[in-house]
Amino acid sequence: MQIQSMQFKARAGQKLADQRLQQNLTKLSTKFVSARADAITAIDFPATRAALKERRNRALENLDVWLETFEREATRRGVTVLFAETTQDAAKLIADIAKRHDVKKVIKTKSMVTEEMRLNEVLGQMGVQSIETDLGEYILQINDSEPPSHIIAPVVHKDKDEIADLFAKTHQRPRLTEITDMTREAREVLRPHFMSADMGVTGGNFVVAETGSVAIVTNEGNEGMCTVMPRVHVAVTGIEKVLPTLEDLATAMRLLPRSATGQATSNYFSVLTGPRGPGDQDGPEHMYVVLVDGGRTGLIGGDFQEMLRCIRCGACMNHCPVYQKVGGHAYGWVYPGPMGSVLTPSYVGIDKALDLPQAATLCGECNSVCPVGIPISDLLRKLREKQVERHLRPWRERVGLAVWGYLALHPDAYALLTKLAVRVLERLGGRNRAISKLPMASGWTNTRDMPAPVGRTFRELYAAQRSHLG
Repeated sequence: MQIQSMQFKARAGQKLADQRLQQNLTKLSTKFVSARADAITAIDFPATRAALKERRNRALENLDVWLETFEREATRRGVTVLFAETTQDAAKLIADIAKRHDVKKVIKTKSMVTEEMRLNEVLGQMGVQSIETDLGEYILQINDSEPPSHIIAPVVHKDKDEIADLFAKTHQRPRLTEITDMTREAREVLRPHFMSADMGVTGGNFVVAETGSVAIVTNEGNEGMCTVMPRVHVAVTGIEKVLPTLEDLATAMRLLPRSATGQATSNYFSVLTGPRGPGDQDGPEHMYVVLVDGGRTGLIGGDFQEMLRCIRCGACMNHCPVYQKVGGHAYGWVYPGPMGSVLTPSYVGIDKALDLPQAATLCGECNSVCPVGIPISDLLRKLREKQVERHLRPWRERVGLAVWGYLALHPDAYALLTKLAVRVLERLGGRNRAISKLPMASGWTNTRDMPAPVGRTFRELYAAQRSHLG
């Protein structure tokens, strides 16, 4: 997926004006937000979150040790473990695997890391057909390889009628409108691909060091078809997804589905340990795990290491007031919403995503719902600070912050200026006590009126009240 994060403002404006999108995005609050709220009542959420946070921190603090342990245990069970420093390296590794096994067709499950790698494009260039089998990702693929709008529900931005039209056009069948009929049609189209694919490519929600296993969570069961039917299985995931033990995995699974879709457990949960062995009834003949860095080690030991705890549940974006209005495509890369506003600058460079740290109200909703306790709003604030330090923000903004900083350190000057400002603003409000035009604040007053103050500062009002009471 190409990086288009620098166009956030323009793309956000387009999305806000798209009334159909605005209606479709209401599914976030009516489905995911309410479902999560109900699901976490069945557990002690604060205690479970604290436990998972500690376990994820333990893995990150000794990341090299646990990755080496995973490699050793997975290799002992017949898995080939490969490491990729960049996403381009990872795509090349998978392309080489496809060549080695004379692969003509690949079936894939939903994987955000393969979106980072632009894997479908790489495979297509070498003549290998790559079929997305997650229903949402399949819909996007047949819609001119549209990128996902959400990491859990990639097609949340579309409604049933849009998908019905797309199916009729692509499948050359009568237009269906009942969801059960549409999903049956998708299964009928995908089934021949499941039966004829040479290689399956999946993500990995987690990898477990003590057993050398890959854990995959889905709601459609397509991960089973992608890992059992083809003779080659390749699991690809980020290096930060390692967990030391199966007990850690059990803790993570108490929170991942509840935070993602509001389910107590996902419909399908696979823990894959090695290729098919003697006496096994199914499984691939060859299994590979590709562990991708792609900028992740750059966060270790730095201001943004906490972001590596992320388990990709999507709860932060479901609850974010900005994402709820603009959707995922406005963010311009693989990871949208609050998590993407931290990850994208961290992975691709802060200079390539200047607007994303600003694309937040800093309301803290993402912090409160994060199942691993990542202080996302604090990290966004740190990114803003780094932008100012590197002179990446507009000069007017930097001058304004410098003036504010001076006034904050000089209370007398601050008091004098605010005393003058509230009187000027009161006059601008007029009889209606509403300011419709304000210099240097057109971003606010172009779309709404600003209430005018009463003409006295808080300090003056407080002093007057105390005098009255005394």
